[in-house]
Amino acid sequence: MGDGIQWMVGATTSSGWMLDVHFARGIDSVELALRMGAPRTAGAQPMTDAEMVSLDVDAYPDRGPGSAVVRAGEHSGWAFAITYGPYLNRLEEVSRDGVEAVHYHYNSEHPPTTVLYARDGRTICGFGLCEERNRYGQDPDLLLPDLVAAGVLRSDGATYCDPDIDDYADRKRRGLAIFEERFDLSLPRTVLTEDPLPVYAIMGSPAPDFEEICEWAVANGRPLPSERLRLIPAGLRKDYERTQRWEQRPRHLTGGVGRGAAIGPFHTSGTLQDPAQNTGQ
Repeated sequence: MGDGIQWMVGATTSSGWMLDVHFARGIDSVELALRMGAPRTAGAQPMTDAEMVSLDVDAYPDRGPGSAVVRAGEHSGWAFAITYGPYLNRLEEVSRDGVEAVHYHYNSEHPPTTVLYARDGRTICGFGLCEERNRYGQDPDLLLPDLVAAGVLRSDGATYCDPDIDDYADRKRRGLAIFEERFDLSLPRTVLTEDPLPVYAIMGSPAPDFEEICEWAVANGRPLPSERLRLIPAGLRKDYERTQRWEQRPRHLTGGVGRGAAIGPFHTSGTLQDPAQNTGQ
């Protein structure tokens, strides 16, 4: 007997706040990564969940150019891809051409946890865990008989069997068990503890300035980003751009101020000089 997927309730990746998994039946893990946005080049060497922290992908847009990666694998008849980065729903693209797909998304900061099922490029059904009255897709009531049998909803699809929820985790597991049993879904717990899986960049910086940032990293003793992923970590890009803004400050805006944090808006036009060379002329 496999691990199923009920254990995923409340679990997070090394990010500490999210677990986002796309499952696909009918394609392998490489094709799944491609459908999620990976280029047709080799992925990075396998990494564990804990090692993903070093990639420093962008979780929020204000950290710089959005980027995301997946760790992909196969288990029990399904390919799966665990996303690191911003929320991405690639369910319909993953499910095109007759493929079945399931998207599980848990974000501790933005409930509810949602689970959606798609087939042949169409979202068929799904719901939020503990919000099963709100169902989605072209056939939103497909899983209603299962919800009734599980004692979650009454047959009207709008009334909860137990309106006073005491154990939210248990209720979420009951809802997730419906997808586990209906679609024979399973994922090993070890994908978040010890398993190294191939990594693919699916969006964001690699930027056109990848080589330029790498040269700056070498010159400043910073770790080089993965050449195979060509993904610029958010922290590295932030430090690089901060340095560039300071070095490009026009003299008339520095007012003879010594080195320190840049002040005011950044403009790309004008004559740019190193403010450290401003001698108060």
